[in-house]
Amino acid sequence: MPPLKAGSRPPWVGLGAAVWVEIAAGNGYNFPLYSPSLKSVMGYNQQQLTMLGVANDIGENVGILPGIASNKLPPWAVLAIGACACFLGYGVLWLAVSQTVQNLPYIVLWLALVIATHSCAWLGTAVLVTNMRNFPLSRGTVAGILKGYIGLSAAVYTEIYNSVLQESASKLLLFLTLGLPVLCFALMYFIRACTPASGEDSSEHGHFLFTQAASVCLGIYLLATTVVDDLFNPSDALSNTFTGIMVIFLLCPLAIPLKMTLFPSNSKKNLPPVGSSDSLVQGEGNSNQTEPLLTPSSSATCLGSFHEGEYASDIDMLLAVGEGAIKKKRKPKRGEDFKFREAFIKADFWLLWLVYFLGVGSGVTVLNNLAQIGVAFGVTDTTILLSLFSFCNFLGRLFGGVVSEYFVRTRTLPRTIWMTFSQVVMVVTFLLYASALSGTLYASTALLGICYGVQFSIMVPCASELFGLKHFGVIYNFMLLGNPIGALLFSGLLAGYVYDFEAAKQQSSTCLGGTCFRLTFLVLAGACGLGTILSIILTIRIKPVYQMLYAGGSFRLPSSSNQS
Repeated sequence: MPPLKAGSRPPWVGLGAAVWVEIAAGNGYNFPLYSPSLKSVMGYNQQQLTMLGVANDIGENVGILPGIASNKLPPWAVLAIGACACFLGYGVLWLAVSQTVQNLPYIVLWLALVIATHSCAWLGTAVLVTNMRNFPLSRGTVAGILKGYIGLSAAVYTEIYNSVLQESASKLLLFLTLGLPVLCFALMYFIRACTPASGEDSSEHGHFLFTQAASVCLGIYLLATTVVDDLFNPSDALSNTFTGIMVIFLLCPLAIPLKMTLFPSNSKKNLPPVGSSDSLVQGEGNSNQTEPLLTPSSSATCLGSFHEGEYASDIDMLLAVGEGAIKKKRKPKRGEDFKFREAFIKADFWLLWLVYFLGVGSGVTVLNNLAQIGVAFGVTDTTILLSLFSFCNFLGRLFGGVVSEYFVRTRTLPRTIWMTFSQVVMVVTFLLYASALSGTLYASTALLGICYGVQFSIMVPCASELFGLKHFGVIYNFMLLGNPIGALLFSGLLAGYVYDFEAAKQQSSTCLGGTCFRLTFLVLAGACGLGTILSIILTIRIKPVYQMLYAGGSFRLPSSSNQS
């Protein structure tokens, strides 16, 4: 598909369409809605259901194949694969829960759940990689917006489940089987590579601000309607009205290309476009493609100070290459485009992965066990608790991107410093959980939700800035492995074992009291303490990279070495 004109409407059309695809990519959050029916219909015990939850996390986060495909296939093809996985996986689960087909083997349902939630990886990778390349100068903002809408997807599905589907698990699974693929096929035309704008656009900030404000309003609205549904049990007509208003909020980002169509700007930029984002995925054979995605900074002082020490040992090599004596490509430097195998052996790569793993692994442990934690603390209805975590998770994802973008442009402050701050808060939060003090449950859950969301919105742009956008898809999806590995270690093994041990001491299958998760919370606090130390080390190591990339207050890419 040929690239589109720089500064044209399609990038914003694609971002508006991406909002809906990101909601679809959050389908893995539906597991708590249909898992009770799956447990009762199939006669599973809690351990079997927990392992299905692990399958849910594995499918959702193991995205190496989508990452590789994002460099080989156009976005519509990646979306199509995700839609097919959604249809096949949830179709099998619907057959089981609706009892259309009875006595399906456990392993079949386990694999079906992996396939179903693996659609999240395909859909999320397609829209995130494409939009990061379409808006390369605003990576943190774009990542925060898109990751924020995934965080809101749980509340969106809950609203649909309660109002439209009458709290029917079989109807929900049928909706996921048919509705989400139809949505993806309808929108795939609009998710495509476009030519990024050639420079900073004064109107772009306003457009992003509008999109962020619309998402915040949607989040507040969903939290409010959840409380209303839980406390007042509104009529079907009012519930359907709630859903209709929610759809209007989801359509708000499309107002930007509509405004650009009705009121086109009179100011025309004379700067040449920086090149299509398609060029980021060109094959190695295009040796004539030497123009970088972004124009290098004109500040020779800033670039020189960064590269002077790092490139000094290469002077003789460069002179020899210039004289034609030898031909050798140097290895990429941080901030340039890395192949996955080149990034894989870098210390910064593993530091970022470990910090992310410790942050999201501990957070997802609480998320997966939040209902049981609420019951243990004496909360009979955990719906509001789950909605509070979802809303604060969204706030963390959105404002993590916004705040880090502001400080990286004004202070060249590495984004990872916000992972440091958030994990310090997580240490305090887990200690509050462990203390089981009266009145701290909701405050702890809100703080944890925010800090959990920050991990996502910081990791995404940071990985692209350190290792480039060309192979970002596979690098990003490898980073996401921290989520299921953390869920398996901290939730499946640690939290599950401690909970069952304490429940056995109470001679019940349900554990009550602060001791049910106390040891788990203390271990998680220690994990985040380690994550804090590692994130400080990472921040110190990559500070020179950010001083180079954001010299002058806007993103600049160093001259690339023709590496593929």
